[in-house]
Amino acid sequence: MLNEAITVFVALFVVIDPIGLGPIFVALTQGAGAAERRRIAVTGVAVAAGILTVFGLAGESILVFLGISFAAFRIAGGLLLFLIALDMVFERRAQRRESKAGEEERAPAHDPSVFPLAIPLVSGPGSIATMILLVGRHQGDLGGQAMVFGVLYVLLGLVLCSFFLGGMIERLLRRTGVLVVSRLLGMLLAALSVQFVLDGLSDFGVLAGH
Repeated sequence: MLNEAITVFVALFVVIDPIGLGPIFVALTQGAGAAERRRIAVTGVAVAAGILTVFGLAGESILVFLGISFAAFRIAGGLLLFLIALDMVFERRAQRRESKAGEEERAPAHDPSVFPLAIPLVSGPGSIATMILLVGRHQGDLGGQAMVFGVLYVLLGLVLCSFFLGGMIERLLRRTGVLVVSRLLGMLLAALSVQFVLDGLSDFGVLAGH
């Protein structure tokens, strides 16, 4: 069971990437006060936990019932993520924040806790698909399924810790550093979103394997 738990941990860690989400959280919550940032972090992780739990328990049945393929889900997630990447690259959120410069504690013009933080960044197509596959490997084994969900919640706890350290990261980088990181991460998110779309098109057979 320990070896299986380690395998599950590694698989989910790579897909969810708690360390990589920290700087992205900072970029998405620039200008938010400490209390607002904590609220966004807790809400985002809680929503992601609920989504991954539901899909882990009944994801395959839900998609089949709705007639949605993973390929279509990947493409939709990629397109949504690309819109967020554009905002990060062109600093549209910064412009919206500057219009509220007189406020004592500014919150992001768009609350990112549900979108894009909870989905598709934390509970995206990759993590949802991974949960469905990992739980499916223990079909009929309640102990094995409980282990998968236990590892998932440990990973989400690490994500929350990464978000809580966001303020420290922001202070270390300062404003100029955060702006640079925001644009760089925007480019990376754009590339990731395109990869989601390409994977979906490949699954549909539109593109050859890449």
